[in-house]
Amino acid sequence: MYKILFTIFLFISFHPADAQIVASDKIIGEWINEEKDTRIEIYRNGEEYFGRLMWAEDLFESDGRTSRKDLRNNNEKLRSRNLLHINLLNNFVFSEDLWDNGKMYDPRSGKTYNCLIRLRNGKMEVRSYVGIPLFGRSTYWDPIVLKNP
Repeated sequence: MYKILFTIFLFISFHPADAQIVASDKIIGEWINEEKDTRIEIYRNGEEYFGRLMWAEDLFESDGRTSRKDLRNNNEKLRSRNLLHINLLNNFVFSEDLWDNGKMYDPRSGKTYNCLIRLRNGKMEVRSYVGIPLFGRSTYWDPIVLKNP
């Protein structure tokens, strides 16, 4: 009898934690930006979320095989790195339907912005800003759904 009560207690006490994990992982997967020219893979590392560049229209040199370099980066040491698979989204933490405290790197300008992420109507709202979110800009990314053969 005690084993059954103990098992029920454990199930009830850990269930809310599982719900938090499931909700926080809703952004994991591949997303395509509004312009349909960039694909980002969102993944989790520990308690933080990141987004790496998987594909972009202008990602490769004219030979079609060599990844472009991060030439506009403000950090001179990073200008020689390949753009393919770099993290564009860094260090997001989930709290109450919001992934916040993260940074977004824009390789086109070489600038890094504060950023927050929300899910809205099946799309991912990515709001980048300087200072406070009120003075930012939102873009809406669509999930990439892989089809079974």
